[in-house]
Amino acid sequence: MESVTAVDWSDPAIIESVLVPWGIRIVVAILIFLVGRWIAQRLTGLSRRAMTRSRLDEMLINFLTNIIYLVLLVAVIMATLDHVGIQTTSLLAIFGAAGLAVGLALKDSLSNFSSGVMIILFRPFKAGDFIEAGGAAGVVEEVRMFATLLRTGDNRAVIVPNSQIYDGTITNYSTKPTRRIDLVFGIGYDDDIAKAKQLMADIMQQDERILEDPAPSIAMAELGDNSVNFNVRPWVNSADYWPVRADLLENIKLAFDANDISIPYPQRDVHLYAVDRK
Repeated sequence: MESVTAVDWSDPAIIESVLVPWGIRIVVAILIFLVGRWIAQRLTGLSRRAMTRSRLDEMLINFLTNIIYLVLLVAVIMATLDHVGIQTTSLLAIFGAAGLAVGLALKDSLSNFSSGVMIILFRPFKAGDFIEAGGAAGVVEEVRMFATLLRTGDNRAVIVPNSQIYDGTITNYSTKPTRRIDLVFGIGYDDDIAKAKQLMADIMQQDERILEDPAPSIAMAELGDNSVNFNVRPWVNSADYWPVRADLLENIKLAFDANDISIPYPQRDVHLYAVDRK
C-alpha cells in the first residue's frame, strides 16, 4: 500500500509555485468581479439615460434596464470564473441541464416572466394608469420581471404576479381622457317629475367640470316598486370622475330636500286584522 506524503505548505518552493500564483489569481478575479459589476452598473445607467432621452415609457425603461443589468452581471461572473480557471463551457453545459430541471420546477415563475414581456410589448397600461386586474385595483407603479407593483387609493403596495394580469381581464380606467358618471336618483310617485328633472339639469349645468360635449343626459329609468327612478349621466374628464360624482350626489340631495322632492326608501305596509276566536 502506497503511503500518502503530507504537503508542507510552509515550504518556500510550494509557496512560490502554488500559493502565490493562486493568491494572485483569486485577487485578480475579485478585482475583475468588482470592476465588472461597476462597469455593468454604469452601462445600465447610461442605457437608462439614453432611453429616457428617447422618451420611452417609464415602465418599459425599468423593465429593460433590469434585463440589461442581469445579462451584464452574468457576463462578469463568467469572466471571473474563467480567470480562476473554472471551465465555463462545461459550467454552461451543467447550468443548461440544471436550468431545464429548474425551469420545470419554476414554470409559474417563467410564466410570470413571459407575461411580463407580453405586457411590455403590447402595453395594455403604462405607469401611472389606474387599472383593475388580477383581483386587485390601483395605480401602476412598475412592471417588474415577475410581478407588477400597484398602489391602492389608501397608499398600500399590492404586488400582482404578471401571469394573473395578462391571462385575465384588464380594466384600464385611465386610458381614455373622458368618462361617464352613471347615477340613479329616485323620487316619490307623488312628486313633480318635471321639477325634479329641472333641478338635476340645473345642478349639472352649474358645474364647470361637466362637459358640454357629449351633453349630460337625464332619462327615466323605470317605475320602481317604491320610486320613479332616473338615470343621470354626465361626462367628465377622467381626473374629475370621483370629485364630480361625490358633489352631484350631495348637491342633488340638498336640492331635492330644499324643494320638497322626496327620495323614497323601501317601505312595507303591514295590515292588521282582528280575528274573532270562538
